Amino acid sequence: MRPFLVWTDKVQDAVGTPQPIYDLVYSLDGAHLIAGAGAEVLVYDATDGELLKALKAHKDTVTSLCPLKGNGFASGGADKQVIIWNAKWEGVLKYSHGDSIQSLSQNPVTGLVLSCTCSDFGLWAPDVKLSTRPRLVPSRILCSSWTPDGQHFALGLYNGNVSIRSRTGEEKVRIERGSSPVWSVAWSPATDLESDVLAVTDWSQKLSFFQLSGRQVGKDRILGFDPCAVSYFSTGEYLILGGSDRKVHLWTQDGIKIAPICERDGWIWSCKVRPKQNFIAVGSNDGTISMYQIIFNTVHGLYNDRYAFRQNMTDVVIQHLTTDQRARIKCRDYVKKISIYKDRLAVQLPDRIIIYELFHDDAGDMHYRIKEKLQKNLDCNLLVVTSQHIILCLERKLQMFSFLGEMEREWSLDTLIRYIKVIGGPRGREGLLVGLKDGQVFKIFIDSPFPIPLIQHQTAIRCLDLNVSRTKLAVVDEQNTCLVYSVKSKDLLFQEPNANSVAWNTEMDDMLCFSGNGVLNVKVGSFPVHQQKVSGFVSTSMDRYMEKADFAAAYQVACLGVPEADWRRLALDAMEHLQLDIAKEAFIRIRDFRFLEVIRTIEKVKVEGRKDNDLFLAQVSAFAGKYHEAARLFKRAGHIQRAIEIFTELNLWEFATQLAEESDGKTEDILKRKAQMQEDRKDLLAAAATYEQVGEYMQAIEILGPAGWLDRLIEIVRKVNAKTSAKELAKCAMYFRKHGNHAFAAETYQKLGDVTSLLQLHIELQQWDEAFKIGEINPEFNEQIYLPYGHWLAMHDRFEEAQQYYIKAGRPDEAIRVLKRLAENAIIQQRFDDAAFYFWILSKEHLETIPADLTEAQLSTPHRRALADFYTSAELAQVYHAYHHIFRFIEDPFTFTLPDSLLNMSKFVYAYTATHRAPQGISKVYTLYTMAKMARNLGGFKLSRFALERLLTMRVPPRWHDAIDLATITVRSKPVSDAEDLCVVCYQCSSVNPPLHARDAVCSNCGDRFVLSMYSFHSLPVVQFGLEPGISDAEAQKLIALDPLEASGGGGMGGVGGSTGSISGRGSHGNMRDMDDTEVIARQLADLERTTSTKRVSGPGGGGGGGGGSTVDDDIPDESGVPSDAIRTSDPTSASAAYKPVEYGRKKLASMDKHDVFVRKWSRRCVPTLYYRRVASDAKVAMCPSCSSFFLEEEWVSEVLSHGRCPFCRAKMSIDG
Repeated sequence: MRPFLVWTDKVQDAVGTPQPIYDLVYSLDGAHLIAGAGAEVLVYDATDGELLKALKAHKDTVTSLCPLKGNGFASGGADKQVIIWNAKWEGVLKYSHGDSIQSLSQNPVTGLVLSCTCSDFGLWAPDVKLSTRPRLVPSRILCSSWTPDGQHFALGLYNGNVSIRSRTGEEKVRIERGSSPVWSVAWSPATDLESDVLAVTDWSQKLSFFQLSGRQVGKDRILGFDPCAVSYFSTGEYLILGGSDRKVHLWTQDGIKIAPICERDGWIWSCKVRPKQNFIAVGSNDGTISMYQIIFNTVHGLYNDRYAFRQNMTDVVIQHLTTDQRARIKCRDYVKKISIYKDRLAVQLPDRIIIYELFHDDAGDMHYRIKEKLQKNLDCNLLVVTSQHIILCLERKLQMFSFLGEMEREWSLDTLIRYIKVIGGPRGREGLLVGLKDGQVFKIFIDSPFPIPLIQHQTAIRCLDLNVSRTKLAVVDEQNTCLVYSVKSKDLLFQEPNANSVAWNTEMDDMLCFSGNGVLNVKVGSFPVHQQKVSGFVSTSMDRYMEKADFAAAYQVACLGVPEADWRRLALDAMEHLQLDIAKEAFIRIRDFRFLEVIRTIEKVKVEGRKDNDLFLAQVSAFAGKYHEAARLFKRAGHIQRAIEIFTELNLWEFATQLAEESDGKTEDILKRKAQMQEDRKDLLAAAATYEQVGEYMQAIEILGPAGWLDRLIEIVRKVNAKTSAKELAKCAMYFRKHGNHAFAAETYQKLGDVTSLLQLHIELQQWDEAFKIGEINPEFNEQIYLPYGHWLAMHDRFEEAQQYYIKAGRPDEAIRVLKRLAENAIIQQRFDDAAFYFWILSKEHLETIPADLTEAQLSTPHRRALADFYTSAELAQVYHAYHHIFRFIEDPFTFTLPDSLLNMSKFVYAYTATHRAPQGISKVYTLYTMAKMARNLGGFKLSRFALERLLTMRVPPRWHDAIDLATITVRSKPVSDAEDLCVVCYQCSSVNPPLHARDAVCSNCGDRFVLSMYSFHSLPVVQFGLEPGISDAEAQKLIALDPLEASGGGGMGGVGGSTGSISGRGSHGNMRDMDDTEVIARQLADLERTTSTKRVSGPGGGGGGGGGSTVDDDIPDESGVPSDAIRTSDPTSASAAYKPVEYGRKKLASMDKHDVFVRKWSRRCVPTLYYRRVASDAKVAMCPSCSSFFLEEEWVSEVLSHGRCPFCRAKMSIDG
């Protein structure tokens, strides 16, 4: 293989900047080369490189080209345009995409143009509008290629996948190759392949081959560079690769690297093979366009009747010229040189030389085995092998190596060596004929260091040979003249023109043969030259005798000397005429034992007395390959079955079926054999069709199903009878579901009448409308729908609807389990706002499990546990709702939550963790750090000092150590007091509470529980009141709803006075003010922690911020997710068992403004209804109708208008008016 540079051109812009050549193509007739350079399209004469046209139509870089039928082409660029050009290089049509064009290719059959972009692809007709809508792809398309039959195309994607699609764009196969971009793909145009083969190159520096089914052919080939382009020769025998190593490499279709073709100064972006020619065009990043011609040299060797030659660049074929036997050696590497001598064969590969020897000494043996391997890269011009050595020609030198690789001798000559031939001799002492460029001819014995000059010719030597007696030397020179010299006298004996090779006969000393111009010339002695066409000859005399059926005379003529083909022709004709003696003698001549056995069989039958000539002739015709004639004769002889067997053995099923129909009409057995044969040959589609024809539908399904041929499978479904083919239909449905074609599966189940499977299919696909339609027709299946539908609703946050279906399915526990899992996952993922929402829904689910008409005293143990879980979940929902803002303040660089709200939230969370074990995911460190920072910023220096002192006893992040230490020191320089606006006023008894005390949500004087806004956690001017004995909830709500002007006075204030007396009996809030705030906080916390320490269940690391003197923040979540000590059986809204809210009578209830009263009512009697009233007319309060949480009206309106929902329970809300 020798590459030659034909022409080159360098493309630059106006300022001299090279323009990268991203793509180039030949016109389909190969006459023109089209290249994209910058925003221009350049058209060259492919022969001499003349620039014919520079087309300017694109507004940005041209990235892709493809040839079109009619010698036009298409171009696409970064300007998102595809332009169609005709054969006159005129733009005739323009298409637009939404992204830059990455690849173009045309269907070789239909002419549709495939255009690919970064996000989609489209199929266009070159002369009309878009044929199909653009289809989105999961990754950027880098390359594309059509199969030769136009039925499929392949897309190479940036994510490392290869998508094989039908001609309409549906994906059939996806090949996943990793994450490296697939930069180039190409289908092989070879016609002798069983299946289309796709060459794939990606930037993992690999070359791979795949069949249309996605199955890989062979292993990945490591390239050692990033490939950018791949292109096949027109025959598909070879392909070329180019890329980041700046070279173009030649490979075989089997993936064997042959040699580099050229090297450029930049990356090779594109390289293409000229149609039906050995020219390649190369476009590189440095703006160079080059044209190379590749010449494939004939590599061969000849010795006597053995001829060895290279095939497919990697194989060596040895042919016995007498017997026409052949042997193939697959070297799987580039074969550079071949030499053959007697029983030796030498093959030179790029990095080694392999010496083979015949396995047996038999002259007709063609089995070669490896004798030695020389693991050396020995470059040479010529190579010959002898019995024990190999001789290499290096320009003017001859080097002789042993088979072990040791150089034993070297000869240096005056000029270049042009020809070497081994002329025989004893083993290890063979002689060589050497012809030089200056016309000298030498004879060299390999055991002698001295060349022997024979003659001096005037011109360079092309070919040499010595006759048997070593007295005459035949020479062919550069002028194609054959000359014969006397070795002894050096005289020219004769010469003949038009010769390019010469050889002496190995038996007759004076017989010479030379060839040239397609003519074989034979000269004997002094007789004139006899000329013969090289294609060969046939004995005319023998043919004439055979025409007269005189086979005896024809045999006598053949004995004078005819080729093997003539002997075979004579034998077969004699057999057809039942001249068995002549046929036997002819077959003996060519050693065809198979026909000899046939003759022996016929003779034996004749001896037995049977004279059925038709049967004999049928056997002869069958062995002669005349199968139709043999079948006709078998049929005439009455042997129909033997005629059928001939066609079945030859896979001629149509003729076999025809014969069977003519005889007995039974074709099933033949068709079954046909299907089995097709299946064995992996022709599965044809086998399935044959099984269908016979009625063996299950066999066809077992073939079509695993292969994914669902279109054929649904045809079987529509064809068969549902009653008699239930198993077949069930199997089809299974394959439809396996391959994801649920529409076909549903159709199959409907035909089968399998409602259960059809329902399960709809449930799996979440096609709930179809599932409920089945439930309406078949109510007995509804229970199978409710539970999975409930799961689906819960996963889509539609918990109220999910609850209904869980109850319908008789599984309320599933709703609780799902919500617990969702809450736990939200905590683990630190989505505390979602965790609060899930705990709130979970609390409602627990409450729904309790009968509505039971009071708390009537509850059973499971129901009491459910009630306790309701209170616990509701309380945790509030805690996580507050902690969400604390966590976001710590973790996020910015927060929209106000400082006073953050302080209130941290106080609320800390108060909860002081009396409970810290819930999963909640950090006391985060809470106290927020409290300390916000309190300091708002003037609460005592509160900040308290929080910092508690932080010093905990395990805090190392990055906070310095900040906490500094804050602890600097806060001591501040006043030992808190700002007045941080104190909490009790709206029940008007006492002022410190910013933080042990029970932060309860007044330290009267015990009334503060009502907090679930948005800012400010204390709201809302107080709780109760009902006097004898007043039911229904009556109270009617009285509250009355207009105050219609109600009479008196009767209700006594309860207020009594209630006030009980409040004042709890202690004087004046004393609370006189006491130091820090002492109050410390004392109350210590008392409360001692009280609650016996109720806690210690976890890993201690209780966290409570009794037992723990100094480590309990920031590690408990495995259960819900602290066991957090379970309570009393109303979480109650301050304490001793506290009793003010009770109002009927008159007081009737006199109250209904707009100032809030009723918190639940759906179960076991949870008491609570009443609240607003005590400050200047502060407007709102209550969520869904979760009964309180908010300042301005907070409520702002959140509902912004998000359309409650900020705590997320129930959808709207503001009327």
